[in-house]
Amino acid sequence: MKASQMIIGTLKEAPQEAKIDSHVLLLRAGMIKNEVAGIYNYLPLGLRVLKKVENIIEEEMDNAGGIEIFCSAIQPKELWVESGRWQKYGPELMRFQDRHEREFCLGPTHEEIFTSLVRDLVKSSKQLPVLPYQIQTKYRDELRPRFGLMRSREFIMKDAYSFDKDQEGLEKSYQNMYETYSKIFTRFGLNYQVVLADSGNIGGNGSHQFMALSDIGESEIVYCNECGYAADVEKATIFKAKEEKDKMLDLTKVETPNQRTIEEISTFLNVNPNRCAKTIIYHDYVNNKLVAAVIRGDREINEVKLVNEINSNENYLELATDDEIKSLGTIHGFCGPKGLKCEVYIDDEVAAMKNVVIGANEINYHYINANFGRDFDGKVCDLKKAKLNDLCPCCGMPMGQNRGIEVGQIFKLQTKYSEPMKCTYVNEKGENVPMVMGCYGIGVTRTLQSIVEQYHDEYGIKWPLNVAPFHAVIVPVNYKDAEQSRLANDIYAQLKKKGVEVVLDDRDERPGFKFKDWELIGIPYMIICGKRANEDVVEFKVRSTMEKCEKTESEAIEIVVSKVNEL
Repeated sequence: MKASQMIIGTLKEAPQEAKIDSHVLLLRAGMIKNEVAGIYNYLPLGLRVLKKVENIIEEEMDNAGGIEIFCSAIQPKELWVESGRWQKYGPELMRFQDRHEREFCLGPTHEEIFTSLVRDLVKSSKQLPVLPYQIQTKYRDELRPRFGLMRSREFIMKDAYSFDKDQEGLEKSYQNMYETYSKIFTRFGLNYQVVLADSGNIGGNGSHQFMALSDIGESEIVYCNECGYAADVEKATIFKAKEEKDKMLDLTKVETPNQRTIEEISTFLNVNPNRCAKTIIYHDYVNNKLVAAVIRGDREINEVKLVNEINSNENYLELATDDEIKSLGTIHGFCGPKGLKCEVYIDDEVAAMKNVVIGANEINYHYINANFGRDFDGKVCDLKKAKLNDLCPCCGMPMGQNRGIEVGQIFKLQTKYSEPMKCTYVNEKGENVPMVMGCYGIGVTRTLQSIVEQYHDEYGIKWPLNVAPFHAVIVPVNYKDAEQSRLANDIYAQLKKKGVEVVLDDRDERPGFKFKDWELIGIPYMIICGKRANEDVVEFKVRSTMEKCEKTESEAIEIVVSKVNEL
């Protein structure tokens, strides 16, 4: 490809909405172009990278026994009603009607479609297991699309679904995909960590996320260097607190004028915040009721854990209004679990404590020396968000904390979809048995941007060779110079003949302009034809290190070809 024939949409500066390095660089390097918030067009260079990312995923999925199909993004309401997700999924689901007023959605995921296909096409146990997959565009009406391809309203995903006869088969399929995903992200050169995860709207009873480690990641993870435990904070548990053995003291109501926050209460009463318990009241719109969650004063509540306990959806969980709180016989800032007129969920740490401070459900009053089981009750569960230095639930050692970008997630769906949607097979006894399912997703476009997030410097992107838009670029300092033009065209022809993806920059531009363009774009190897072109000597530059040295024409060609042949 000659640069004069390409659309090279590089920018000196990125639009103001770009806040993180990878988003800035994808825009500046002419890989993507914003259409509206959360929706992007892929320009020629970006599309080449995208196809290479997809090809690697397809290769590994095919090697793992996957069968590629392609489904429509338009999904009928009826299938979502069958699975029970039409109402529960949340406002991210893009719903619409056709001219006949029939209801549809744009698929954010494809559990219903794949389950419907398999139930119609697979009847015998002899046909199982099967592992269909696709790479396809998904749609989610994100409230706040941001960070480019990291959280957008239209994105490309690889989703796969395993269908097995039993739990043993699912475990094998799940392990197969775990290993396959590890191979995929390793091939991309990503520094990633596999962590336990919550199943969210997808469902099931087991899940792992593949996290590309990054300071800008939206997901927080905790991990233990001693035993290897790692989990997203939405899923993470900590070492179970032992019940305190202190003697229960007399419950006492004390006046706390205008002391509403944990910080204010603990200072006023001269106690540590971890000796207080805060009561947070929510409106659960799925079940249309108010619920209270009680956690230690120095803790953050994990709303994902709460919605799992109450069988709700975090998109439909909101903090109760002051009027709703008053309807329970309490008041904002002084809420407590004692005598509260709603369902109460108590974090297990609070249940294990003795003589804690709680709200008295009366303005300007709190209780001291409150004890679970004697003074207040509720369902005991884990509601806390794990944090740095919490004790590992497996070995009890302090845990570290990191941030990551979720690039893949795998789920053990069990029969969550196959049972209500009657996706069954006939066993040896002639019985219809629900297939046992797994679900496996990779955010293809998010993975592409994650690579940029981990592979860039002050000059631009540093693409790994296997996903770079081109392997090499030849830059004559002055293409009008006969010797430079001759040498550049000769190298170009030889590299193309040997299967190298190469660009010849024949543009009539200043050398510095061209060098900066290709450094920004991130082509792995740059071959510069300059003042020693008449001797067939070039400058050879490696983008990943910015190292530059002189090579003969044949040496430069040999280096590039050998590296490409190693892929």
